[in-house]
Amino acid sequence: MKFTPPLIETRLVKRYKRFLADVKMPDGQIITVHCANPGSMLGLTKEGNKAWISDSQNPKRKLRYSLEILEVDGVMVGINTSHPNKLAKEAIEAGRISALKGYETLRTEVKYGKNSRIDILLQDNDKPDTFVEVKNVHFIRTPGVNEFPDGITARGAKHLEEMAREVENGNRAVMLYIIQRGDGNVLQFAQDIDPNYYEAFKKAHAVGVEAIAIRCNVTSDSIDAVDIIEINNI
Repeated sequence: MKFTPPLIETRLVKRYKRFLADVKMPDGQIITVHCANPGSMLGLTKEGNKAWISDSQNPKRKLRYSLEILEVDGVMVGINTSHPNKLAKEAIEAGRISALKGYETLRTEVKYGKNSRIDILLQDNDKPDTFVEVKNVHFIRTPGVNEFPDGITARGAKHLEEMAREVENGNRAVMLYIIQRGDGNVLQFAQDIDPNYYEAFKKAHAVGVEAIAIRCNVTSDSIDAVDIIEINNI
C-alpha cells in the first residue's frame, strides 16, 4: 500500500478524544489531524514522537490531514486502523499467505451472522467458504513480542463467537492479525488487558477457528504485510 501523495513528517503534540491528534508541522504550526484509531494506542503517543500525516487534498474536509505513522524508539508504527483490511487483501492477492491461496473469488465487507460484516470472504467451488476477520496490531510491551488487544474489545469477542458459528456450519474461519510494525517476532494475546477476549479466542480456536499473524514493513512511503510470524499462546 503506497502513500500517494507522499506523507508529511511532523512531531506529535498529543492524541486526545480518541479520533483527534495535534501535530507540529515543519514550519512550527500546530494543527489538529484525524486519528483513525479507536484503541488506546498504548506506548505510542509520547509527545515529540515523529509523526507522519497524509494530506487528503480536500480543503472542504473538516480535518484535511490524517495521522498515519508514529515513530517509537526508532521503529515506524502504522496506527491507521482503516488500512489493515486493504493490507490483508493485498497480501492474499499477492500470495503471501499460503494458507489463504487458491480461491477463485475475494469479496470484502460481506454481511453474515447477526448484523455483522466479514472483512474478507474467500470462495471457491472446491473449498468451503472462508471467512477472514482482520484485526490491527501495534502494541509491544516486551521487545520482540506483539500483543493484542491493547484495550478491552467486546466487539472483538462477539466476532469470535460468530466465526465459531461459521465453523460449526461447515465453513472455514480465520482470524488474520495485521501487525503494523516490523520489530516483533511473535504475537501473543494480552490476557491481563482483556481476559474475556482471550477466553473467547480459546473457545473459538477449540472448535476450529484458525489464526494467522502477518508482520508489516512500514516506511514513510508504504506499508506492506509480508512476513508470517508465530502466535505463541494458542
